[in-house]
Amino acid sequence: MATTHYQVVIAGGGTAGIMVAAQLMELPSPPQVALIEPSTRHYYQPLWTLVGGGVFPREQSVRDEADYIPRGVTWLQAGVASFDPEANRLTLSNGASITYDYLVVALGIQIDWDKIKGLKETLGRHNVCSNYSYDTVECTWQSIRTFRGGNAVFTQPSTPVKCGGAPQKIAYLADDYFRRSGVRERSTVQFYHAGASIFSVKKYADALLQVADRKGIELHFQHELVEVRGEAREAIFTNLVTGEPVTVHFDMLHVTPPMSAPDVIKVSPLAHSTGWVDVNQYTLQHQRYANVFSLGDCANLPTSKTGAAIRKQAPVVVENLRALIAGQPMTAVYDGYTSCPLVTGYGSLILAEFDYGLEPRETFPFDQAQERYSMYALKAYGLPAMYWNGMLRGRM
Repeated sequence: MATTHYQVVIAGGGTAGIMVAAQLMELPSPPQVALIEPSTRHYYQPLWTLVGGGVFPREQSVRDEADYIPRGVTWLQAGVASFDPEANRLTLSNGASITYDYLVVALGIQIDWDKIKGLKETLGRHNVCSNYSYDTVECTWQSIRTFRGGNAVFTQPSTPVKCGGAPQKIAYLADDYFRRSGVRERSTVQFYHAGASIFSVKKYADALLQVADRKGIELHFQHELVEVRGEAREAIFTNLVTGEPVTVHFDMLHVTPPMSAPDVIKVSPLAHSTGWVDVNQYTLQHQRYANVFSLGDCANLPTSKTGAAIRKQAPVVVENLRALIAGQPMTAVYDGYTSCPLVTGYGSLILAEFDYGLEPRETFPFDQAQERYSMYALKAYGLPAMYWNGMLRGRM
């Protein structure tokens, strides 16, 4: 099949890819841009916590991808099959060969359902659920609203995940709903986290420990979910301190699955030893291939993988790419800013904002570690509007 050449190729049409494409097209002299994305649908995934909690229908989180491809950008509707950065080439899933002058890698994160034995065949059955896909998020709400008491178990793996605070948010919403429906008094709510602490930033970790204590949620750290036995209603964990297996009975189980860089990146020359795209954490330029940039969930940046982080990363990629094309020094710097809106119940939220140094970087003139309805309303109603009408249009 013939090779097609583009000045800039963007691999991935999720949040990061669309934002970079839109901002590139806003430049006074925009480059020729092709965007590679197989999906016809675009998801606002931060809404899935609230979909799983019964606040919104899942349909509110999805739009047509075509409506957000910026004018002037060529949409190549296929997946990436392989990268060959030495030749400035990549191969698509349809067999096409694409060459480029500059490449932006924004392929997101891979959900590794298969890494937990028994999970794929159990999801949606035996009250086993997960917010981590459009196809499964409704089963979370089904499990919560039909829960009649017993042991509700929520998990978080040792791998990086989309929004490090999301696995515990659904536990807080479930606890809130159980109280409202009158079943909490005959229930236990347990959160099993493979990490050593509830959150990476001490200020917000202290606040979240108080939330869990107030709600009576049992916290178990350094426990990794390795198997789900649906018929027996058993979750099998490995105690990461002792190495011993731990069997936990559940009447409801919400699983945050392990996640990793997409396989196509892991096996490519672009990958760091960790599997993620190997970039400079400040310029977002690849460490070995000067004409390659990466951002979003697939990059090996030492910060939480969130849409808020991408909002700050995209302008850095665009400005440094523009400078590189023009033969000018790259001056734009990303400082690791990210944000985790930590829902603690229906109508309450802690807004965590921080940087590479795990220091709070708060936007508002009040203590954002305190639970507030205003911050909940921002997440539920303000941020989705900002996303669809601002971020994806290149306006932020």
